[in-house]
Amino acid sequence: MVGQTRNKLRGAASEPSHSLRSTQSRRRRSATGAGEPELEEEPKEEVKRPELPLPTRRGNLPGGAREYSPRRIRNLQTQNCVPVEMVTRTDLLNGRFQFLRAFLEQLWDKAQLLQKRQVSDSGAFCIAVFVAILHWVHLVTLFENDRHFSHLSTLEREMTFRTEMGLYYSYFKTVVEAPSFLQGLWMIMNDRLTEYPLVINTVKRFHLYPEVIIAFCYRTIVGIMNLLGLETKTCWNVTRIEPLNEVQSCEGLGDPACFYVGVIFILNGIMMGLFFMYGAYLSGTQLGGIITVLCFFYNHGEATRVMWTPPLRESFSYPFLVLQMYILTVILRTTNNSRRHFIALCLSNVAFMLPWQFAQFILFTQIASLFPMYVVGYIEPNKFQKIINANMISVFLCFVFMFGNPMYLSSYYSSSLLITLVIILKRNKIQRFGVSELHFWVIQGSAWFCGTIVLKFLTSKILGVSDHIRLSDLIAARILRYTDFDTLIYTCAPEFDFMEKATPVRYSRTLLLPIVLVITYFIFKKASRDILCVLCANTYLRKQLLEHGEIIFHTLQLLAFTSLAILIMRLKLFLTPHMCVMASLICSRRLFGWLFCRVRFMSLILSLVTAMSIQGYANLHNQWSIIGEFNNLPQEELIQWIKYNTRPDAVFAGAMPTMASVKLSTLHPIVNHPHYEDADLRARTKIVYSAYSRKSAKEVRDKLVELHVNYYILEEAWCVVRTKPGCSMLEIWDVEDPSNSANPPLCSVLLKDARPYFTTVFQNSMYRVLKVN
Repeated sequence: MVGQTRNKLRGAASEPSHSLRSTQSRRRRSATGAGEPELEEEPKEEVKRPELPLPTRRGNLPGGAREYSPRRIRNLQTQNCVPVEMVTRTDLLNGRFQFLRAFLEQLWDKAQLLQKRQVSDSGAFCIAVFVAILHWVHLVTLFENDRHFSHLSTLEREMTFRTEMGLYYSYFKTVVEAPSFLQGLWMIMNDRLTEYPLVINTVKRFHLYPEVIIAFCYRTIVGIMNLLGLETKTCWNVTRIEPLNEVQSCEGLGDPACFYVGVIFILNGIMMGLFFMYGAYLSGTQLGGIITVLCFFYNHGEATRVMWTPPLRESFSYPFLVLQMYILTVILRTTNNSRRHFIALCLSNVAFMLPWQFAQFILFTQIASLFPMYVVGYIEPNKFQKIINANMISVFLCFVFMFGNPMYLSSYYSSSLLITLVIILKRNKIQRFGVSELHFWVIQGSAWFCGTIVLKFLTSKILGVSDHIRLSDLIAARILRYTDFDTLIYTCAPEFDFMEKATPVRYSRTLLLPIVLVITYFIFKKASRDILCVLCANTYLRKQLLEHGEIIFHTLQLLAFTSLAILIMRLKLFLTPHMCVMASLICSRRLFGWLFCRVRFMSLILSLVTAMSIQGYANLHNQWSIIGEFNNLPQEELIQWIKYNTRPDAVFAGAMPTMASVKLSTLHPIVNHPHYEDADLRARTKIVYSAYSRKSAKEVRDKLVELHVNYYILEEAWCVVRTKPGCSMLEIWDVEDPSNSANPPLCSVLLKDARPYFTTVFQNSMYRVLKVN
């Protein structure tokens, strides 16, 4: 059904932010005829603020800053009206309190039932399915409200995938639009557009298995529906606010962008069902699972950003970490583990590591949490060895699937696994020296720590991957206050800054932080008592340690995630959900059985939930109030000009976020992109960014010619803007290139007159395209 038109005017909005966004009140009058538009208030004009151009920011960077305009119009030919049964005000008043009383009685009965373990597996599965669907609806609603995605054209949808998101989506688009799936796969495994003129395997470099799998599913489903003669999408002519012209917008499974983000939201919806089962299993009661889910929803803005940045690697990877930790919890608690538990652990590790290059560091913190438990005696040596073996097999599988990517063998994670295995095998030999229990612990801990670091650096040198920036390098730069061009590019971005001081306050308002602190206190109190008993060599109490291993593991993992989140704000992704899982332990009788014997269990839990819900509902309401629409006219003009005024083989250079959009929407070759981890790419980007330094125009031109660049996209905002002291491009270059600190900024020179080394061939309010002479 292509070419129809419809009117659909929705709420106007100002530019939304990550935390609290302004809400526009909306007024509509009922339609009096087919195709008549609804009326609403006229939005207020807002001044767009430029922000620092850094590679990992979410869609509000110079060169692609998001603007929001009044929501666009779709012209409907027909309108369906559904009669609604009217209920009088008197009837509502008569039945309101009777209904409320019955509702509270049912809620109390359900809570009593959930508190017991006798709840059937089918009932727990139904609850998990329900919360999964609820989270999926929540994500879809927030995403649509934020961008008005259903009314955007194909080009506008591509522009919403900013920075590295656009890069990842471009490979999905390549596979989908190729003559066949295998041809598309060959194209992205032999890509010349991303780092021209180099040929790179983008599946290996950018962890693109999610895009490959989703593209295969898309081609299969759409192909089957086309064979059956079923429509896969509906297209509309969308009228935009002047001076923008009319565009075509398509919805349905047949639209690649809709299918792509739909799969991501389904996966993260399923993740919420896993959280329910995870919390229920850890706490020993279904009510604990519900506490986990409520905490996640009430702290949703701190727990995930998938609704704002769907294509990021964490959106695909993190749900499998939830599954992996759930399986590990089952292994730690179960006395006699079957082989299928360790196979499931291995496969979930692979699914977590394949989409995301940072996943290995998170698994390293997991080994660092498990090893002290093994040393003290919370894990049996035989079981711990099987866990290590499963992890080592998963590393080998990822190494094979990623075409021999050496990063899997040179990480702290793989080094810690090998050292841990050696310590387990040599444990009995060390014990023969007759050292005390405490000294034995110190020897094992020191051997593990030093051995992991030494082996990591040895493997990095041998395999030649020491030039990759990793999460550990950024953390070291934070702690040691080391700065250079590469680390500043990262650490000047807000998501790589220290945790905001307001974050603990937001945790406290929903009672998440106080609850977790209380739980952690009692766990540490119990653990310290257990350790003292072990040092006294009480064999009976040593065996009792095995019954509480999973609780100690989650506490140590919480400490690791807290440290990471304090150093790098983006890693709240791991801290907040883990706090939600830990909050389920408030319902654990193993931990608080002594308290439940003195107070009414259900009264205490319902009081906590009620207190949490006050701020929690306010947080949800703030998210639901975000109403906006993506609109970036300057970038749209730039892309249209590139499409129709340059050769298909013309090579472009510029800011990393903009290059991702150019590559995605124009399919022109580029020389740099936002995936900044590779050393060669960092060297290329440094040359490209020298246009914002104090170097001479001739020197910059000559370097660009060596990279085969034909056009350079200069963005004025990058010349002046900074998010904090020391973080403007000019200040970063002054740190990197102090010898030229007395020279005038090259960017200002090029904006006044780019000749003779460059020629301005296009410009608008945000971009200037300079032809390299």
